[in-house]
Amino acid sequence: MNPPDRPDFFARHRALLEQAVAATTARGHWSPYPEAPSRSVYGEDAPEKGEAAFAARRDNRFELPGHPGSGVVAAGEISPYGFPLGIAYPRITPDEALAAAQAATGAWREAGPDVRAGVAAEILARLNAASFEIAHAVQHTTGQAFVMAFQAGGPHAQDRGLEAVAHAWTEQKRQPGTVRWSKPQRKGGPLEMEKKYTPVGRGTALVIACRTFPTWNGYPGLFASLVAGNPVIVKPHAGAVLPLALTVRTAREVLAEAGYDPNLVLLAAEGPEDRTAADYALRPEVRIIDFTGSTAFGGWLETHARQAVVYTEKAGLNTVVLDSTDDYRGLLGNLAFSLALYSGQMCTTPQNLLIPREGIATDLGTRSADEFAADLGTALDRLLADPARAVGTLGALAAEAVRQRLEEAAGPGVTVRASAPVLHPDHPAAVVRTPLVARLEAETDRETYSREWFGPVSFVIGTRSTAHSLQILRETVGEHGALTAAVHSTSEEVLAAAERAALDAGVHLSQNLTGQVYVNQSAAFSDFHGSSANPAASATLSDPAFVTGRFTVLQSRRPVPAEESADV
Repeated sequence: MNPPDRPDFFARHRALLEQAVAATTARGHWSPYPEAPSRSVYGEDAPEKGEAAFAARRDNRFELPGHPGSGVVAAGEISPYGFPLGIAYPRITPDEALAAAQAATGAWREAGPDVRAGVAAEILARLNAASFEIAHAVQHTTGQAFVMAFQAGGPHAQDRGLEAVAHAWTEQKRQPGTVRWSKPQRKGGPLEMEKKYTPVGRGTALVIACRTFPTWNGYPGLFASLVAGNPVIVKPHAGAVLPLALTVRTAREVLAEAGYDPNLVLLAAEGPEDRTAADYALRPEVRIIDFTGSTAFGGWLETHARQAVVYTEKAGLNTVVLDSTDDYRGLLGNLAFSLALYSGQMCTTPQNLLIPREGIATDLGTRSADEFAADLGTALDRLLADPARAVGTLGALAAEAVRQRLEEAAGPGVTVRASAPVLHPDHPAAVVRTPLVARLEAETDRETYSREWFGPVSFVIGTRSTAHSLQILRETVGEHGALTAAVHSTSEEVLAAAERAALDAGVHLSQNLTGQVYVNQSAAFSDFHGSSANPAASATLSDPAFVTGRFTVLQSRRPVPAEESADV
């Protein structure tokens, strides 16, 4: 129950929560958080206020009132657009964080699912109101262009958070709170028991966030664990602390207003030289881990963090099978945008483009694998011809490792379209690169294309046939994983075969995308993201399985007093 004289956030947001639950079932388009960075939606002065708030954070210490710990994490974030943020953060040790989290748990458990869901919805509402500030924070930690940072870091991330809230709330309420159990007997009255069912959080949750999408990937685990009754320690990537620091600050403010210990949500900031994630992950108090990042560390967590339920999103070989099309220009334009968006620094960006060497049938005639590769390069040139517009699609490279990988990718196969630098008109120090497209062969270059090349790198891979392409999809995705797959064909038989291949490989499939829907984008409440059916992830955002491991239902029971039983 909500503490007396405190705001009733569940009553305030009940209709929204019920709509969200309905949306997870209907799976049509629905979002309560407008995605356009519009003055008419967020307020006439919202853009200026958001930018000013971000500017005020720079070159200062980020304050989290009442946050435990001592010391400071020195400023270390550097914008991919070429300047240091200069923000220092509170430092907390694992011992301090875990002790504070455990001490905060009791009243939160007693609050129940309704109260917890209402608090979470209020946190999301306030994050939505701060979307412009969060957008600047995301832009200048990840390298996303501003509009993408606003959408993916703000409303779309908030959608994913609310989706997780809806599932966690629903699954906890699947069991009744109390029942009277009555078992008839052959002689005498029935056996009667009063039974009470209480959802109880699994324990302290740890969110290990990534550099490129700190909020979009971080919010589902954060909100699912919180609503399930668990305290949450948020461990941002050292290069992208600010978006999640803003989130933690907002969450702590709402929790305190609702009458609960703000230490239910803690920030475990660290510098580039620190390595606290592994320390937290092996602590027996940590019972839930959400991780987005490299296959190596994700696999390590799955193997070694045996005391916890571990939800990972790692890396994979996102694959496109090309068989035929009746809209070749639309295919090229759609695929070019998918490769260029955020310079390919998305876990869903296509890497391996499989096409029969002899070519595919199109509305413009047969196009061989070599011709397709050249046409794709031309489509990219057309899309990115104007540097001022190109940077709005490409953003900036988030890390030196991406640039190094891009240079390495110029070696294998035949480079059909070389990567080139683009001068950002507003941020000349930004590292902006166009995508590289290389031509490989299925039989001789498998070692190259069966490795993930995170960033603006894609391979056009010649195969013997479409059937061979589907075989490679099954094998490579089954072995290495993928978050997306796509197919282009005018044949219903081929589309059905591609769907079977995707089911075998355990990957979500898109068919014949030629318009304004792209394979590397997914919509909350409708599209599933990730799949535990292949090695690229151990969870799906979001479904019931994503939340049910975060709590258990405990019962207490006692006999119905004889006098009450006699009255029934």
